[in-house]
Amino acid sequence: MGVLFNSAVIKNRKVSRDKLLHEVRQFPPNTLIAMEACLSSNYWGETIQNMGYQVKLLPAQHVKPMARRQKNDANDTLAICEAAFRPNIHAVPIKTREQRDIKALRTVRSTLVVRRTATVNQLRALAAEYGVIFPKGLKTLQEQLPATLEDADNGLSTVIRSLLQGLYDDIKIISRDIDSLTDELTRLAKHHPRYQALLKIPGFGPIVTASVLSELGTGEQFTNGRQFSAWCGLVPRQHSSGGKATLMGMTKNGNRELRTLLIHGARAVLRFAAKRQDAMGRWLNGLVARRGKVKAIVALANKLGRIAWRIISGDQEFQLSRAFKTA
Repeated sequence: MGVLFNSAVIKNRKVSRDKLLHEVRQFPPNTLIAMEACLSSNYWGETIQNMGYQVKLLPAQHVKPMARRQKNDANDTLAICEAAFRPNIHAVPIKTREQRDIKALRTVRSTLVVRRTATVNQLRALAAEYGVIFPKGLKTLQEQLPATLEDADNGLSTVIRSLLQGLYDDIKIISRDIDSLTDELTRLAKHHPRYQALLKIPGFGPIVTASVLSELGTGEQFTNGRQFSAWCGLVPRQHSSGGKATLMGMTKNGNRELRTLLIHGARAVLRFAAKRQDAMGRWLNGLVARRGKVKAIVALANKLGRIAWRIISGDQEFQLSRAFKTA
């Protein structure tokens, strides 16, 4: 714990977890308490805030540049104190209980999806060693595997048949758990007053919408939609020197999972863009013709993020003709 008064360090020492609140109570009410946004920071931030203090959660990526000399707790504490007084560093708002519930469900669901994908890949690789090839795709595998296991003439040994059956059972159990978490995630997200409004945005399904709600909250931590897109890493990386500015690929800063979901949503929209004759179709098809599909997907993801911020931070509904204007 580090204590500053008039920019001077008064105390910088380690405090155990069970004594932290006792130390905090020694400060006068409304004192600024800064901490790094990391494991359990939302819990401590909420607890200390309810005690009558100001709490500022700082992103780790903005604290690290302030650290000097060697890496230790004392120097990290000073870095947090220094970052807390920098005017242009955005603090991370404390997540509500609902936001934390949604994020917990998202995290576990993502882990299960990764585990299922790994199991599917392992199953396909083991079967390929015996000359049995399954087409790509979970649905196709689930349709063909039972018949393959029943086929006595396909060269599979008794051992490998039992092993594949076990992996297939694991896939069914994991899929059931994923569906259950998805239903619970959707149920929680529906309580947010802007949930239905976000669902009207192209490329926004229940998972993308719930993810945006859990990370963005009310959106008050950002001044405009571009800041939110930049936080997702969807803006171009800039290299300027001698008055000459060069724009490169996207920065990939900030929330990687949210950036990935927005890009997946944009990719789904682009798949059917050629058939659209509305304002979004004209805007997107023109962009594809000028810059190619990959850059068009990123540009659309950037735009969808800005639209999402506008809808969450206000009371407006999605209007396609206003969101996508062509010259």
